[in-house]
Amino acid sequence: MQPFMKALTGALTAGVLAVGALVLGPGVADAGPSGRLSAGPSVAPVAPIDWKPCPEHPTAECGTLRLPVDWAHPAGEKFDMAVARRKATDPDRRVGALLVNPGGPGDSGVNFALTRAPAQFSKDLQARFDIVGFDPRGVGGSRPVKCSTELLGRAPSAYPRDQAEFDRLAAYNRELREDCRRHSGPVFDHADTLGVVRDMEALRRSLGEQKLTYFGHSYGTLIGEQYAELYGDRIRAMALTANIDHSLGARDFIVSSAVAAEDSFHEFVKWCGRSPSCALHGRDVTAVWDGLLARADRGEIRDPEDPGRTLSANDIALFAFRYKFYGPDWDELADYVAGLEAQTRPGSHAEPRPGTWETPAAKGTGQQTEAAPFSAVFCQDWRIRPKDYREFARLTEAELRAAPHMRGSPRVHAALAGCVGWPDEVNNPQHRLRITEAPKILMLHSRHDPANNHAWATNVHRQTRGTTVLVTYEGAGHSVYGRSDCTRGAVDGYLMALTIPQDGSSCPAAGPGG
Repeated sequence: MQPFMKALTGALTAGVLAVGALVLGPGVADAGPSGRLSAGPSVAPVAPIDWKPCPEHPTAECGTLRLPVDWAHPAGEKFDMAVARRKATDPDRRVGALLVNPGGPGDSGVNFALTRAPAQFSKDLQARFDIVGFDPRGVGGSRPVKCSTELLGRAPSAYPRDQAEFDRLAAYNRELREDCRRHSGPVFDHADTLGVVRDMEALRRSLGEQKLTYFGHSYGTLIGEQYAELYGDRIRAMALTANIDHSLGARDFIVSSAVAAEDSFHEFVKWCGRSPSCALHGRDVTAVWDGLLARADRGEIRDPEDPGRTLSANDIALFAFRYKFYGPDWDELADYVAGLEAQTRPGSHAEPRPGTWETPAAKGTGQQTEAAPFSAVFCQDWRIRPKDYREFARLTEAELRAAPHMRGSPRVHAALAGCVGWPDEVNNPQHRLRITEAPKILMLHSRHDPANNHAWATNVHRQTRGTTVLVTYEGAGHSVYGRSDCTRGAVDGYLMALTIPQDGSSCPAAGPGG
């Protein structure tokens, strides 16, 4: 089994941390009175990329594109955006470049193009397109947001119990924000998705592509949606899977996220009931799970990979959510739960705080700084700012009511906590999506997505009905493209031949695990 703390590193570091002040400068693309984004000032000329063989992947090409940190002032400071390309394997049938973003926020498009795309995309798609991944500003090789390792290791609980603890969380976030700004430079104030959208338009032009062809997953769908809003007439084709609804307020966002997590838990329970391979088959899985979390609340559950450490209920729920529901990897989750549940009850126990965890930073890695881009993006894309403990507690109570077995949505709750204490202004506030000039855009979404509620996709589709086509995969899990021949064929046929599926159609669940 994957070591618990190693598995949690990305999600925990990303989820609870806040990193930076927000500036909404003149001329930056934003939502005006009509709720529609404006394109802002004209973009500066961009140079072609000087491609070289990638050091560790010589069959692929790597390069950088020099771009403004602040597109409102294109003559100002620059950063180098990291880009990787795998050329079409059948040049005679090449359609063009397919730009990709795997989500996050904070996931590396370069890493995706180099290591994951060959296994994920069909051979036919790779034959027809150059697969081009880029690291969004503030991520990976594109001037990454960095923060002090020691300070990251002092993150307080994401579940404050009173106003004093709420104030301590806000003070920590402000301290961390200034620390990350100091270590990251100006890109930290411009890590929002609108900046990434402008970067992607510059990348399209640098590649010499007359029209953009794009595949975006999860948070990468927000990049696609907002690109379509600003530059819809420059799109050839766009496929978006596991879609983000950027029109949601704080309560709707956190409650709908909790509903999605709880739905995936119930899908796991139903699967276990009908699957003899489940380690909990024949038992009351819900009762086992609730009992396990109750024991974790009392400090009775030890990390099997680190027996000196107790696991909180939040630790267990987050591990199940992020690393088993996404697959879904239900056999592994059942084995994990059964193993924890079988632990001998100790005679004495600690009392772990809910939502308190030990990050790798606290173990002393020797690094003075480390990458922490999540909140630099999230808190600039979402105006979600609980003002005091009372407001925060109301949101927490609402998510717990929506997901009593999962205790809410662990990762989204941590993201919410990471924005406490941030300034009210954001670079890219929520608004209803308005796309007027784009061709048909393909949306795919799992019915039982644990992270991005299926209702998000239907709401985005409702806002853009004249432009988008929604296809539902009737199974579970967060990724969609590779689920079946049906889902893969829908995307491939559209991207390669512009054959759009029927709006409202669906693909059946593939296999017993979704």
